[in-house]
Amino acid sequence: MNARILRIAAIWWVFHSLVLAQDVKPQPLDAPPPAPFDLSRLELNSEQRTELAAALEKRDYQRAETILVGEVEHDPKSLRAANLLEFAGGVFFLDGKYLNSVIAWKKAEAITPLDERTRFTLAMAYIKLGRRDWAQPVLEKLASGTPTNPLYAYWLARLDYDNQKYLEAIRRLEKVVEHDPKMTRAFDLLGLCYDYLGRVGDAITSFERAVVLNREDARPSPWPSLDMAIAQIEVNQLSEAEKYTREAIGYDSRLPQAHYQLGRILEKRGEYQEAIQTLATAAALDAKYAEPHYLLGRIYQRLGQRELANKEIQQFRALEQPHTTAPVPSQSPDSH
Repeated sequence: MNARILRIAAIWWVFHSLVLAQDVKPQPLDAPPPAPFDLSRLELNSEQRTELAAALEKRDYQRAETILVGEVEHDPKSLRAANLLEFAGGVFFLDGKYLNSVIAWKKAEAITPLDERTRFTLAMAYIKLGRRDWAQPVLEKLASGTPTNPLYAYWLARLDYDNQKYLEAIRRLEKVVEHDPKMTRAFDLLGLCYDYLGRVGDAITSFERAVVLNREDARPSPWPSLDMAIAQIEVNQLSEAEKYTREAIGYDSRLPQAHYQLGRILEKRGEYQEAIQTLATAAALDAKYAEPHYLLGRIYQRLGQRELANKEIQQFRALEQPHTTAPVPSQSPDSH
């Protein structure tokens, strides 16, 4: 049981493998494996340690948080409190309480400097909270401290991409793949940057590399294949696009974007009934996904089924109402 608890405790060091928000679907990062967290640093008595271990084993994060925070309150300015806060930050992150993670880590940092891994996961928490402006200086400091580590440069490129600074992102990513020529997500993001600049040929070349590397992964992601398919749809290479889209669905049959892109391909070929089924699957997999309804409405309009067309367009408008931009059939990258 102790070994299992250590593994659970170590999980929170690898939050970079988690998916970032909604429209961001990054590939898992090729980071070094995490080191087990030393529970003895928490300086808990045997009863508390057993209770904490049991809570982690059952993924009862709320109970684990209560134990840790309760111990911090006994001596909130001590080095022991810093260790407890650092660990609690990781538990809060696993529990999806990203603001609490930040608060815990900043309190720990006020007592003693955070180590490199914790500073990185702090940056990830900022990104989860939508505060990329807070993550940027943390990542820049990490990158300057270890300039040969591609992990930090990759995430800085991700921030550039989010800010539509595609040329800056490309410059960073070129260095990333130089240091780590097997980082799948770096090639995938590079392809996305080229695509947004209209350099479709360069995008396809980068996606090709990402697809090859992804196939070698023990747990391949659907996104490199899907991004390749989207680029090929742009240049009307529909047969190849279908092949890669189906490959993406093979990796993750519940990814709505993959079914939507397959629906686009089928619609372009005039295979309307097949497209309707595929798009209905995409919409069913994500009730907040607007684009399938738009395309369904267009298909029903072409088939002369105006009532169904109007229903789908109304659904599309209802889902798109909070947004100000037109639907864009693309992934956006982490995200990886």
